[in-house]
Amino acid sequence: MTVEKLITDHIDIWSSALQTRSTAGRGSNGKIDLYGIKKLRELILELAVRGKLVPQDPNDEPASELLKRIAAEKAELVKQSKIKKQKPLPEISEDEKPFELPKGWEWVRLGSICSKLTDGSHNPPKDNGSGYPMLSSQNIQNGLIDIDNPSRFVCEDGFNKENNRTLIQKGDVLLTIVGSLGRSAVVTNNAKFVLQRSVAVLTSGLLSDFLSDYFKSITAQFYFIDNGKGTAQKGIYLGQLSQMLIPVPSFVEQERIVIKINELMSLCDQLEQQSLTSLDAHQQLVETLLATLIDSQNTEELAENWARISQHFDTLFTTEASIDALKQAILQLAVMGKLVPQDPNDEPASALLKRIEQEKAQLVKEGKIKKQKQLPPVSDEEKPFELPMGWEWIRFGEILTELKYGTSQKCDYLTNGYPVLRIPNVVGGEISLEDMKFGKLSEHEVKELSLEKDDLIFIRSNGSLGIVGQCTLLRQSLVDHAYAGYLIRARMFSDAICAEYISLMMKTVFIRDQIEKPIRTTTGVKNINSSELSNLKLALPPLLMQKVIVEKIDVLLSFCESLKSRLQSAQQTQLHLADALTDAALS
Repeated sequence: MTVEKLITDHIDIWSSALQTRSTAGRGSNGKIDLYGIKKLRELILELAVRGKLVPQDPNDEPASELLKRIAAEKAELVKQSKIKKQKPLPEISEDEKPFELPKGWEWVRLGSICSKLTDGSHNPPKDNGSGYPMLSSQNIQNGLIDIDNPSRFVCEDGFNKENNRTLIQKGDVLLTIVGSLGRSAVVTNNAKFVLQRSVAVLTSGLLSDFLSDYFKSITAQFYFIDNGKGTAQKGIYLGQLSQMLIPVPSFVEQERIVIKINELMSLCDQLEQQSLTSLDAHQQLVETLLATLIDSQNTEELAENWARISQHFDTLFTTEASIDALKQAILQLAVMGKLVPQDPNDEPASALLKRIEQEKAQLVKEGKIKKQKQLPPVSDEEKPFELPMGWEWIRFGEILTELKYGTSQKCDYLTNGYPVLRIPNVVGGEISLEDMKFGKLSEHEVKELSLEKDDLIFIRSNGSLGIVGQCTLLRQSLVDHAYAGYLIRARMFSDAICAEYISLMMKTVFIRDQIEKPIRTTTGVKNINSSELSNLKLALPPLLMQKVIVEKIDVLLSFCESLKSRLQSAQQTQLHLADALTDAALS
């Protein structure tokens, strides 16, 4: 079977094997890896270096003749003192050979075919601000060399010192050897730059593009993984790199292979673009149809729009992003009062607010809470949509007894202190009591920072992660636990407010947009304060309606999770099919 036939006959497997990233932001493409196409690219490269990509030509000069010429050229360079004589490399044993080569090919060690195999500067000059670019491994990406964003610039003296050692020329191969091992690219012009030690530069007797493509193959990548040293950052020594096995065909076959690789990678590019365009169009269609639900003017129109969507449910909700969009639409309908029918007999939310005000005044009088600053009413200009009869626009602070920061005491793993919740214990919407740290808290802090059922815990500061302002609802009392200073505890009037309703509302785009707007970044740390949280606008329904909405949302979100679980199972099957197809092609 030709590779073209392998691609076209199984196009559905290559294009439908998708993998969802766990650490992605919004948007379909930002969340999805085109796993099948990635496997196809790997397969093309691996077939190429095994001699299975293009037909063999018995009239080709055997690789042994090419290797003789390379050896003769190296000997002449040594004779002319242009390079140093290399130490003999060990013979290649049969056990070392990862696979059998076609007739006329040869296994060699990388060092034996290179007249130059060195790395960049181990002691780079200071950044000059301008001058000659110095590149690091980050500048070698996707087979290309990024010379426009160097790690630093060096002056002329620094350039001359480094360039005298590496002498980078057009046709050299650059290879990353520290950090992300095994990324490669060919120098395609005479641009002047130097390297940091994370990049090696090679001049070989092979076609440069063939050698660079080999470094990207599965076989080569396994070599880098097996021989990389170090803990925090992996690196491969030049001595170990020089012993790497390289499969060598004739020079003309190298040229045919590179042409075929480029042709097939172009097909992969087209397939990838078609897949991304299809995913984008699919997601836009889903979001457009879900928007019709949200824009429905009454329950009859909502029912009609939902019927239209439900007819095509199996084709609409086929990605995690589309299911997430459905969940957001459900929450948005809930906060707008469109998810469940309204009951005109419910006690209006205004009555709840009056009771809260009375209870608040009593608690202040008894000295149990401090008198709060008056919050501004939600103006008509601030109201993004009209609420049903009996609902009220409020500020979050109006339904709270307090917003309180956690302890600033340093915590560690010693068990003779008091257990303190940190971000790892509350992120993801659930409380985890694993990996607890302990702090030496005073009796006053213990009393002030204990946690009760229905408390909301907000993340108020964190690094560059997009979790600031996320909240977790305590579904059990944790009076024997405290919480850290980068968390805020929000305690509500539990008799008048359904805490689960507020917790669900905090997950809507409507609330998230309010939370994210005031977030500040100070010295790389994102922050939001209690005043900003207190001023959040909320749509408050009657108490009974809050509970009905929660019950409905629980059922619908459970359905969404079931849908996502089935989708993930189907995706896993597609991944296995792509793997099996790759394995079969290489066997």
